[in-house]
Amino acid sequence: MSDTDTNETIGLRLQRQLPASPGEVFDAYTDAGKQKIWYSILDDEPGVVEIEVDLRVGGTQTAVWGPDRDTLFREVQTFLEIDRPHRLVTESTGSGPDGAAMTTHVVVTFEPNDGGTLMTVEQTGFPTPELRDFFQTQAWIGAFDRIEAYLTRG
Repeated sequence: MSDTDTNETIGLRLQRQLPASPGEVFDAYTDAGKQKIWYSILDDEPGVVEIEVDLRVGGTQTAVWGPDRDTLFREVQTFLEIDRPHRLVTESTGSGPDGAAMTTHVVVTFEPNDGGTLMTVEQTGFPTPELRDFFQTQAWIGAFDRIEAYLTRG
């Protein structure tokens, strides 16, 4: 996508093969207790991780995390579609410690593949290509790495 794209079209698509069934991956991605573990599973120092999930259409997931109370990120996802364990669609509003916020549309699918699950993320609505690139090269890669570590370590 070029720098002249509109917000609706500034998006990304990423995939990761994960070593568990679609149901196990879906649950790791949506269950508050499991998320609290994988959010910090790769961190050297424990930080702040607070998650609340109301997994129903119209419900929300609120996640607050960061290295300390002075450096917190916040994300509120509203569930638009839930088809466990195949598909999850959300509107996601996130903000960083600087207070800057953005809202994006996220579609996550969980497909059985080669004895595990192919997890695909499509996220659109980024305000700039630079933010999209950050999510594509760092945020989602980190999330995939953490979920995979959680699933591997059991």
